[in-house]
Amino acid sequence: MNEDAASPADRSVLRALVVEDHPLFRSGLRSALESLGEVEVVAEAETVAQVPGAVSAHLPDVVIMDLGLPDGSGISAIRTLAEEHPGLPVLTLTMSDDEGDLLAALQAGARGYIVKGAPAEEVLHAVRTVAAGGAVFGAGVAARLNSLVAGGRRRDAEQLFPALTTRECEVLALIARGLDNRRIARELVLSEKTVRNHVTHIFEKLHVATRAEAVARARDAGLGEER
Repeated sequence: MNEDAASPADRSVLRALVVEDHPLFRSGLRSALESLGEVEVVAEAETVAQVPGAVSAHLPDVVIMDLGLPDGSGISAIRTLAEEHPGLPVLTLTMSDDEGDLLAALQAGARGYIVKGAPAEEVLHAVRTVAAGGAVFGAGVAARLNSLVAGGRRRDAEQLFPALTTRECEVLALIARGLDNRRIARELVLSEKTVRNHVTHIFEKLHVATRAEAVARARDAGLGEER
């Protein structure tokens, strides 16, 4: 039996609360998490209302949270946990890959966001990561998050440099990251000649004479921090 492997006395075993209203999925998730003896599901909840009591009664190391629950959104449960148990890590495991849900979950306090259907190994890795204090996102979610962050920075750049077009803002952000014209062309799927033209227009509009000056202006505005 794996009772010894899942013993709460064994500090290497993570105690998890699963918040999920579909019994079959909940059962399958529990089996997958406990199969390697690294996680013990100490409690389950089916509604937002059950979450606070389950946490207080079972003191889990990590909460695995669905968003679509019968009595409301898991986002409100995440927000409540962040207020009442600020050190408790929450991993969102949901069908939703909506950008609004992703940002709302992160703003509420979730440390990870995985879409249902991810391999069991990925979910287990995510549970370990958030329990250790890290942040983790599924592959598709990570790409979407990068896009959201980049889009937000482009919008910021357009506000800071209103004379520049959207494309010129994109080029300026890449200049600030240290990319040369060839790399920028590859990144934006443009010809090098087109990139050179954009760079010329950027220099003219920002009243700078060198690439170093353009980089300094851009970084002062908070651009160039992406890797």
